[in-house]
Amino acid sequence: TIAENVFIGREPGYANFIHWSRLFRETRRITNRLGINLDPRRIVRSLSVAEQQMVEIARALSTESSMIIMDEPTSALTENEVQQLLAIMRDLKSQGLSVIFITHHLEEAMSICDRLTVLRDGRLVGTQNTANVVLDDVIRMMVGRSMSELFQRTETHELGEVALRARDLSRSGTARDPNAIVLDNINFEVRCGEILGVAGLIGAGRTELARVLFGADRFARGEIEVNGRRVNIRSPRDAIRHGVGLVPEDRKQQALFLALAVRPNLSMAALSRLLRLGDFVNTRAEQSLVHDYQRALNIHMASPEQRVSNLSGGNQQKVVIARWLALKPQVLIVDEPTRGIDIAAKAEVHQLLDDLARQGIAVIMISSELPEILSMSDRIITIREGRLTGEFTRAEATEEKLMQAMALGQVSRELEV
Repeated sequence: TIAENVFIGREPGYANFIHWSRLFRETRRITNRLGINLDPRRIVRSLSVAEQQMVEIARALSTESSMIIMDEPTSALTENEVQQLLAIMRDLKSQGLSVIFITHHLEEAMSICDRLTVLRDGRLVGTQNTANVVLDDVIRMMVGRSMSELFQRTETHELGEVALRARDLSRSGTARDPNAIVLDNINFEVRCGEILGVAGLIGAGRTELARVLFGADRFARGEIEVNGRRVNIRSPRDAIRHGVGLVPEDRKQQALFLALAVRPNLSMAALSRLLRLGDFVNTRAEQSLVHDYQRALNIHMASPEQRVSNLSGGNQQKVVIARWLALKPQVLIVDEPTRGIDIAAKAEVHQLLDDLARQGIAVIMISSELPEILSMSDRIITIREGRLTGEFTRAEATEEKLMQAMALGQVSRELEV
């Protein structure tokens, strides 16, 4: 329960008995202090990510902490949830608590922090009062150059034939609701050399679409074509065989083997090409593969034998992308490719995706950040409640149009003009 999580190991009571009414009462007192209305008896797994964050803060307050360290607390939150958390942080500050806020979201840091400290490559770059700096000053401290010098995709190139086409893709049923509509008659195509942006609010069906295309989840109706041929993708193995790769939303949970080194993480998907004498890996060929992609993608690591868990978020993401590039895919699906990485690494990932498109790979990019979708995509589709609600060219798309299609399912006439 919430109460047990807040006071775990410190439950009020005597001997081996817990004073339950006091436990719930104390938990209620702390949650009220945070301005949140949660039943202390609720099971934590039933809470949203944002509510789980509040439980963690409540646990820190229960120990009478004078300082709270928040490490990327907003990375998985919606915009409304972010604003709620920032309001709680302001309230904690007014109560005399100190907060260390670690984040890659510079706008949030500028809006909530009194002072900013910038680290780069493990070294202190500097500390400034927020009132004395602007965003471009912070970016220059972080990456050694200004925002205008970071990668911005402006040039377009000629697109090729249709690489992947989805026709009437439909899927229903979730673990919580077997009758829920997950995907409903989704139709779209992506061409060789194109970056197709997929935009939608959290829970709209973006990740579910990616998993269906990759064979991680099965669809009930519809069909998928790759290079003009209908293909039967019922598992990730089928997708890989047909040249479809997926960089998932959560690299640590769904993509990386955190206990292993960079070398096996990068070469894992291409092992069938590295075998000799039956089932023995050609270590020289594997080392050459890792070295080639380390250089091509500028992956910063001490050696190929460094544990992948010790790399920065940006370099971990590059390892996952390199794994798929080693298979030479025709279609690469990237789900939240820049989540949890700093602004310099984000620019490098954007540059990499642009390079892949110029090489003729069809890229399907899912992102919660509308500026990223707008700046990187040749074309954008929007999804709401499992249904396709809009399609926009790069020239047509604006944040206002995308938000209306994502939230309301249609674009007003005023914005269409």
